[in-house]
Amino acid sequence: MTKSRILFMGTPAFACPTLEALYETGHTICAVFTQPDKPKDRGMQLTPPPVKELALSHGTPIYQPATLKGGEAANLIRELAPDLIVVVAYGKILPKEILDIPPKGCINVHASLLPKYRGAAPIQWAILNGEQVTGVTIMHMDVGLDTGDIISMRETPVEPTETSGALFTRLSTLGAELLADTISSILDGTATRTPQQSDAATYAPPLSRDQSPVDWTRPAQSIVNQIRGLNPWPMATAELGDKIFKLHTVHVGQGSGVPGTIIVAGATGLEIAAGDGSVIITTLQAPGKKAMAAADYLRGNPIR
Repeated sequence: MTKSRILFMGTPAFACPTLEALYETGHTICAVFTQPDKPKDRGMQLTPPPVKELALSHGTPIYQPATLKGGEAANLIRELAPDLIVVVAYGKILPKEILDIPPKGCINVHASLLPKYRGAAPIQWAILNGEQVTGVTIMHMDVGLDTGDIISMRETPVEPTETSGALFTRLSTLGAELLADTISSILDGTATRTPQQSDAATYAPPLSRDQSPVDWTRPAQSIVNQIRGLNPWPMATAELGDKIFKLHTVHVGQGSGVPGTIIVAGATGLEIAAGDGSVIITTLQAPGKKAMAAADYLRGNPIR
């Protein structure tokens, strides 16, 4: 096997399985680009991204430019002379001058079945919208937002109670496996190119805390999807009693009542009436506390 030089760009834990899979292919990872270290937690200590920690463990050169614009990053990449750039959740748009550098092009591992859910939060929006199937797509990159030609795709069912966090973990592994199966054809130039159907495109914009409060007049399943889709960030919230709780795990109940009223608070959790039916909260988090089973919380802290 002729070794190729691959430049990897990625930042969060989602990207780590793909980077690890590239190391295992035997090709040369000539460098890793990742986002700058950021302050984290109460101490606000600078914390490296997960991709940086993985690259350090392999002794790979690491670059953390604040911007890819202005030509400095492009000049550096030309010096590194990669045959291929692989991008997974890097968090920056690649300008055309960088896309044009590697002779084998730039490819992206995206966590949706394109053209559905182009953008920053495809996993969360798939759950928020109640999708029963999602997957990963490997595509050639162009100047558009996730608009490039598709190389390969792989589907997986979305489990009824699965959170975004759990689906992140599964899709990160699925994406790594798909790239491992595809990388040879990409490097030898035999990978397929299937143009996306732009008229079928949907978008997955970044999430915000504005989406956190639960509206109990909505259908029960929609509320369940909201709570699943916003976990682990920014988390769905609800005012219960005189406190605002984060809601972690939940399922549809069988009760009914005026939306927002508590039907049951006991050993089965906290059942609250929705626009149709009810929602049973099984794990919640009080302000300043750790998440815990709703039944355990209710034993010492009744909510009415």
